[in-house]
Amino acid sequence: MNFESASIDSTLIESLGYMGIKKMSPIQEQSLPISLEGSDLVACAQTGTGKTISFLVPILNKIITEPKNDSKIRAIIIAPTRELAVQIDKQIDALSYLSGTSSLAIYGGGDGAGFTQEKAAITSGIDILVGTPGKIKTHLNLGYMDLSHVDFFVLDEADRMLDMGFREDIFKIYKQTGDSKQVLLFTATMPNRLGEFVQKICPKAKEIKLAVSTTAEGVDQKAYLAHDNQKTPTIVDILEAEKYNSGIIFTSSKKLTDQIGRELKKKTNYKVRIFHSGLEQAERDQLMLDFRNKKVELLVATDILSRGIDVEDIELVINYDVPKDPEDYVHRVGRTARANKTGRAFTFINPRDINSFARIEKLIKKEVEKLKPRAELGEAPFYAPKKSGKRNFKPNKYKSSNK
Repeated sequence: MNFESASIDSTLIESLGYMGIKKMSPIQEQSLPISLEGSDLVACAQTGTGKTISFLVPILNKIITEPKNDSKIRAIIIAPTRELAVQIDKQIDALSYLSGTSSLAIYGGGDGAGFTQEKAAITSGIDILVGTPGKIKTHLNLGYMDLSHVDFFVLDEADRMLDMGFREDIFKIYKQTGDSKQVLLFTATMPNRLGEFVQKICPKAKEIKLAVSTTAEGVDQKAYLAHDNQKTPTIVDILEAEKYNSGIIFTSSKKLTDQIGRELKKKTNYKVRIFHSGLEQAERDQLMLDFRNKKVELLVATDILSRGIDVEDIELVINYDVPKDPEDYVHRVGRTARANKTGRAFTFINPRDINSFARIEKLIKKEVEKLKPRAELGEAPFYAPKKSGKRNFKPNKYKSSNK
């Protein structure tokens, strides 16, 4: 379905055309009729399916077609990370180029001057406010942010925000908005705790759900059965066996990120940098710019990069540990093979993570080929997950992968 068939302002259709977007994605096709009619919406779809356009189009359409002169915030969009907030704000800039709609992205990590500029913009009046929960709450607590006239209350990556402990912050922001607002909640997964939260803020919302349990066809997925001391040497082997222009190694902690980053800088010829929440905002912004421009070839990162980054030509993803949530595997692997391109994904499985990886295989309905490190690194674990209910396949034995 093309956007011309939707009941939206012509300037929006023109802006979408300039962005090269003419045909709706499945999530847009299903969500826009609901959101444009004014109903609350809970949409569940994985990263990279076009969710941002899905909630920006109804917001901008209402601002354009129903203008107000009260200098009040018309929409508030809450995102889990600085990177995602910035990405959403950039999409607003592109979509609103012809309409002159104003927006502001606020997030932690800035300086005093930046805070003063944010306060000035908020008090003078903007149409759309995008921000992380903590930063929005900070401005609210100071008493000058008025959300009582908000037409749209949007949560993007809602499941991730609950995982990060933002439930109470979000609910406090929600209670500052008026009763006539429209709630649009977008999430990649729908755990029970999120269902309970939905019942509090939008109990009458219409729900749509697209499959979140698939990985892109262009991803070549493999797993290494490896003890912890075998992981970094095997990463070096992977990087030496083939040259990658752009890759991400995901880890479970900032400490591991720092450690692996240091080792790979010493042992490979790659331009390696680390990325986690401990970096200053300016450093994070510059690092993402350098990564997009190929000045940095390899990022070692925590899950902060598993969702909400707009880099389409990542060739390699390595999971240093098995993700705790099976659907997080889909999001990590989804960083590669975007926009119909191909990519490779490797996951390291130590003895503690064997059952967790079996759950991932069950979710994606696919058996991932198992490899072992080169013989010089010692014996590898054996893949023998405990059976828990009916399985879709029988686990295989790993194959040897020697350099």
